Amino acid sequence: MNTVSIKASIALAILKMIAHLPLGVLYLLSDALCFFVQYVIRYRRSVIFMNLRKSFPEKDETEIKQIAGKFYHHLCDIFVETVKMLHLSDEEMLRRVTVTGMSMMEDAAADGRPVFLFIGHYGNWEWVQEVTRRIKAPTLYGEIYNPLKSKVFDHVMMKIRNRYPTILIPKKQAPRTILGMKRDNDSYLIGFIADQRPTRHSLHHWTTFLHQDTPYMVGAEEIGNHVNAKYLYLDVEQPRRGHYVMAIKDMAPVDNGESYPYTRLYLSMLEENIRRQPELWLWTHKRWKHKRPSA
Repeated sequence: MNTVSIKASIALAILKMIAHLPLGVLYLLSDALCFFVQYVIRYRRSVIFMNLRKSFPEKDETEIKQIAGKFYHHLCDIFVETVKMLHLSDEEMLRRVTVTGMSMMEDAAADGRPVFLFIGHYGNWEWVQEVTRRIKAPTLYGEIYNPLKSKVFDHVMMKIRNRYPTILIPKKQAPRTILGMKRDNDSYLIGFIADQRPTRHSLHHWTTFLHQDTPYMVGAEEIGNHVNAKYLYLDVEQPRRGHYVMAIKDMAPVDNGESYPYTRLYLSMLEENIRRQPELWLWTHKRWKHKRPSA
């Protein structure tokens, strides 16, 4: 056993002990962690406030602070909810996650079409795999992910995500893997978290998102067009702490001649989702680091 495996095993052992605590207790730990993260280390405070002010110019500073405070609480809740996945029964997950709109996936599977589900860093995206337990078809699932820089934490997250029978596909291997899945299967479900900032060398496509010039990635739609994918969006709400309502929604973009209509519609639907409960989106990233080049 190498050093990475040893460190990962120790970390998992500790997290499994924590995961045995009831979620009510874990949320108390989340509250304590939130105070430390928000007021002691002030985790990415400047980035969070800058993103919120530019995204919601109509809101005053009091409202911005309220959203930031709720976001810090939600961020810490995501951490404890993700750890709890190591010891969370299917019955309890069934009570905490409601999924609607499954018939659209099942209809696409009946037609032999792959299903591409657009997701955001919104709500608890680690719990989104619960969708796979609520559908009858397709029965093959894949998720695109970026391996973490820390091999230890990457190993830990892989173990947590293996709670579900989902094929974890590294981003760089996505096109070849998904095209291969099409050759071997009639239908399958792939989840794409597509709201990250593209790399510096891929800033080719821009739109207005949350009042700001925003570059976006088009890989999901490019691959989907090759396999005749059915595109769907996952809308998420949080009616109360520890409970999520996930609604699978159809995507029918307006044909106005613009390229990548499904990706642009995805961003529009995500923005609408964010405006309803802004604290549920991940505000810590420098998504608007790059400026749109002039014509």
